[in-house]
Amino acid sequence: MSDDVNKNEEKIFSWNEKLTPEQYYICREKGTEPAFSGKYNNEKAAGIYLCVCCNVALFDSNSKYDSGSGWPSFFQPISMEAVHEEADYSHGMKRIEVQCKKCSSHLGHVFPDGPEPTGLRYCINSISLKLDRN
Repeated sequence: MSDDVNKNEEKIFSWNEKLTPEQYYICREKGTEPAFSGKYNNEKAAGIYLCVCCNVALFDSNSKYDSGSGWPSFFQPISMEAVHEEADYSHGMKRIEVQCKKCSSHLGHVFPDGPEPTGLRYCINSISLKLDRN
């Protein structure tokens, strides 16, 4: 077995130990939580939303808004250095996937139908986040 395969197996084992099965499904297997089921969908508290996998700061509560989509929505990430965006053609759709830039965790998708000042809607799974209430 090559070293790359061994390293991948070690990462998978580590993620399985660190994450709940639901977190693993969303963050590592690019799943989606059901609409209106996430604990941060209606959250109004101030703070910074962190990646549940690696604790990097992703979104500020000041950029969160109620999009009515059923998932926490933000009009911008805390920094473009925090997230990575890439084309996603799964499920017969063309979308832009949003990942944590540090650990490649799947966060959700970004759409061009958000409010000013950016016109973007970062539609993010609650389960991929944890709120640090400052």
